[in-house]
Amino acid sequence: MDNDFKEREIKSSEDKISVLIKNDEDYTRYLELKLKQLEEERKRLLRKVEYYRNEVEKLLAPPLIEAYVEDLIPDGRVVVKSSSGPNLIVTVVNGVEISRLRPGCRVALNQRGSAIVDVLPERIDPLVQLMEIIEKPNVYYSDIGGLDEQVRELREVVELPLRNPELFAELGIEPPKGVLLHGPPGCGKTLLAKAVATESNATFIALVGSELVQKYIGEGARLVRELFNYARKKAPSIVFIDELDSIASRRLEIGTSGEREVQRTFMQLLAEIDGFKPLDRVKIIGATNRIDILDPAILRPGRLDRIIEVPLPSRKGRVEIFRIHLRKVKIKGNVDLDLLADLTEGFSGADIKLVVTEAGYFAIRNKRTYIVLEDLLKAIEKVKNKKTLRNPVYEIPSSDTKLAYK
Repeated sequence: MDNDFKEREIKSSEDKISVLIKNDEDYTRYLELKLKQLEEERKRLLRKVEYYRNEVEKLLAPPLIEAYVEDLIPDGRVVVKSSSGPNLIVTVVNGVEISRLRPGCRVALNQRGSAIVDVLPERIDPLVQLMEIIEKPNVYYSDIGGLDEQVRELREVVELPLRNPELFAELGIEPPKGVLLHGPPGCGKTLLAKAVATESNATFIALVGSELVQKYIGEGARLVRELFNYARKKAPSIVFIDELDSIASRRLEIGTSGEREVQRTFMQLLAEIDGFKPLDRVKIIGATNRIDILDPAILRPGRLDRIIEVPLPSRKGRVEIFRIHLRKVKIKGNVDLDLLADLTEGFSGADIKLVVTEAGYFAIRNKRTYIVLEDLLKAIEKVKNKKTLRNPVYEIPSSDTKLAYK
């Protein structure tokens, strides 16, 4: 009986020990998990401390002075020109590579202006950066009607040299530097440029010529210089200058100070096109509807070599333009495109697009969700009337006319 009691005691003790061991294991796992959480919290707090330490260092750091390198001296010192005073001869800290320094580059000096502490990136005017089109226009060559010959020439001058320069190298000829698109308003000059931007993989930089005309002397020329430097940096690239006549009009001997500034900007444009720096991977497209007032200097060979006329569309071209603008429009019944082309003699592509838009308004007024031929015919008449009213002639009232006001 004593043996049974002892066995029960031993069994009870073993159970208690097992429970204690299990509790210890659970508590150990809990402590390990807690320790891991505390380690993560410690790392997070250390990162936060490092972040705030860096922020404090930035706030307490003295400002640097911007300067431009003028010359490199053989003994390792550098002549710089800062905006705060005269030219300075400074040293270079160990962290800056001498090979990165060259005349004209932008550097940062310490507060005393006694040493170069960093090489800064090239300055680019914000206006130039805003000219670059990041998102390509949703316009393709298939969206252009009646300009097959113009599209072919434009692709030969702009796209082919950028995509296959080895063809010209093998032939031993230099591709044209640029092309001039001219013709009446609304005939597709800007549309052609947008199609080039979409179809080509080049950087597309678009601007209006008047954007290069600045208030202060020399600012326009500087903007042109930075524009082409930016285009070379982003090569292959296409520079599209719309309304080219605003800066490239015929130069006069007598003019105001504003006209002379425009002429200085124009001369800088000529220098950039055919100057000493090559434009192998930069193509220029100019557009104007006043080729008669352009300066002959911009049209000579070696500058805008190819001159492409974008005229009013022919009858066949008007049929194609109507087909392009009507392909996404809901139409009911038979629409004779040949008849529409015959009725729109002298219409530009923009006028034809307006005809389709006005036809849509006629359908909306009649509470329809589709266009019929009658809507298009009414729209053609409306656009014709608008074309005749673009330059109205007002009669001067005679002395006998009674006025409703005094």
